[in-house]
Amino acid sequence: MTALALFVLAGLAEIGGGYLIWLSLRESKPLWYGLVGGVILIVYGIIPTLQQFPSFGRVYAAYGGVFVVLSVLWGWGIDRKTPDLYDWIGSAVCLLGVLIILWGPRN
Repeated sequence: MTALALFVLAGLAEIGGGYLIWLSLRESKPLWYGLVGGVILIVYGIIPTLQQFPSFGRVYAAYGGVFVVLSVLWGWGIDRKTPDLYDWIGSAVCLLGVLIILWGPRN
């Protein structure tokens, strides 16, 4: 459960930080949006180090799958872009990949 919470927290930090920078640069929001976004992205870089998995590559590969799902949900909730069937199928495939990467049987 801790691993999942850390993946979600990292995903929200990356997406949220990037979104604030996007708003600042692309949608003429104040500069401080981008600065806050940059700070949040620094925090995002720290969060995955709290994972108990020993391999950087596996943690980041698994995080990538979680990031895809969170991005679809962010687009739905924040940008009001309703996911279609293929968004959901792709998200499910990504989550299956996360499970295989982190908890697949290994020697």
